[in-house]
Amino acid sequence: MPQLCGGNCVGRHCVSARRDAVPAYNDPMETEGVGRGQIVNASEESNELKLDFGKIAKVAKCGGIVPVAIQNADTNEVILLAYTNEEAFNKAVASRSLVLWSTSRNELWEKGKTSGETFELVEVRVNCEQNSLLYKVRPRRDGICHTKNRKGKPRNCYYRRLDIKTMKLENLDP
Repeated sequence: MPQLCGGNCVGRHCVSARRDAVPAYNDPMETEGVGRGQIVNASEESNELKLDFGKIAKVAKCGGIVPVAIQNADTNEVILLAYTNEEAFNKAVASRSLVLWSTSRNELWEKGKTSGETFELVEVRVNCEQNSLLYKVRPRRDGICHTKNRKGKPRNCYYRRLDIKTMKLENLDP
């Protein structure tokens, strides 16, 4: 029986459409570093708080995975929260590179394989219940996020801060 994972994922293939994707902005000042025709996820640049409280339920359907907090080994900054399964975990440890499991595509995710933003796996920590991991990594080039700032540099995934008074997001790396 095929395993569903989030959107329209069957087995190891995902054809999930990004319903909130919009064409890139037309103002070159606003999109410096963003290629023409590139799809920009509106929620990734918005200052509106729209948390995906259904994510864990979708991830649970994948089965056989644990969450991984990714931390920069030099700055101790948390730069990503992702997931791994046994295959990705073993490959990460053997290659000493950041390899994860993509819950949206339901496939092995070798971080930076296409973008060049790869990471050396420096240390692996296991929590008390052995149901989550902390990877300490060292960037071989720039940031980790698929989003880019106005200078065209990849950000860390936690590039927005919530203003608790207004409940609006503030971009810390525009």
